[in-house]
Amino acid sequence: MTELRPLLFALPGNEDMAAALASHMDAELGEIETRRFPDEETYLRLLTNPAGRSIALVCTLDRPDLKFLPIVFAASAARQLGAIRVGLVAPYLSYLRQDKRFRDGEAITSEGFAKALSSEVDWLVTVDPHLHRYGSLDAIYSIPSSAVAAAPAIATWISANVPDPLLIGPDSESDQWVASVAALVGAPYKVLIKERLGDRNVRISVPELEGLTGRTPVLVDDIASSAQTMLQATRLLRERTSEPTICIAVHALFAQESFAELDAVAGAVVTTNTVLHASNAIDVSPAIALDAARLINAPPPSRTDQRRPAFVQTPILDVGK
Repeated sequence: MTELRPLLFALPGNEDMAAALASHMDAELGEIETRRFPDEETYLRLLTNPAGRSIALVCTLDRPDLKFLPIVFAASAARQLGAIRVGLVAPYLSYLRQDKRFRDGEAITSEGFAKALSSEVDWLVTVDPHLHRYGSLDAIYSIPSSAVAAAPAIATWISANVPDPLLIGPDSESDQWVASVAALVGAPYKVLIKERLGDRNVRISVPELEGLTGRTPVLVDDIASSAQTMLQATRLLRERTSEPTICIAVHALFAQESFAELDAVAGAVVTTNTVLHASNAIDVSPAIALDAARLINAPPPSRTDQRRPAFVQTPILDVGK
């Protein structure tokens, strides 16, 4: 009997990424229908039969609150219809910011979200998750997971597009990450000093750049949301260097007018395609596909998963009898 190829379902807005992954993974694209009822509830239907197949849902999790329930419904429907394994490819993974209770009564949302998502899917692949106090995704996710590194793809883009680059990290936490990109490019790097004063308020200072003048500064960060770090750093670097700063971010969240503000002062703003945005220029789908293919083709769980009882069709009672 011919083994069925893995099946990928793209949640709305993720069609391009799903198509790219399918081409790299020798997987088939499934069709899904989803819309909102007038009362804002979600309608979802799998148009491709997942029975007997290992599947992955593809949904990046920027602006996640409206995306989570469709993932739950799609995973549940796939399992009810006979899928043997249901995974999630979320190029950007949300709810990692709040990893500590800073004030009494705060929800540690990173833990709550991880617990909820782990109960719905069998495995997870993401790109450069914003882990701060956690050593790995395994610290909060109870399912097999993979954190794909964007550094090789970023280094390839820099090598092809920026002559004589000087890599710059936004803060001390980025030191090891920016150092790896710099090593792949074969370029020097510096790390800025950042003090965060609030959600949209940071204070940046630039180290001495003696001996590095004439190089093109390339500011690299994992997330651009308010973009205040990049914005302030770019303004300061413009005073120190003759070349305009190239700003590169892995995840293009860009709240409100932050992209326009950054684009106005930077030489260029470039991001990967983990979150769909006009600045996307670096394709990380080949790297995602490698890890997704490994997990989607893994044997189904041998144990009975008590979190997911078998679907039982409740009989319709004739109350007239």
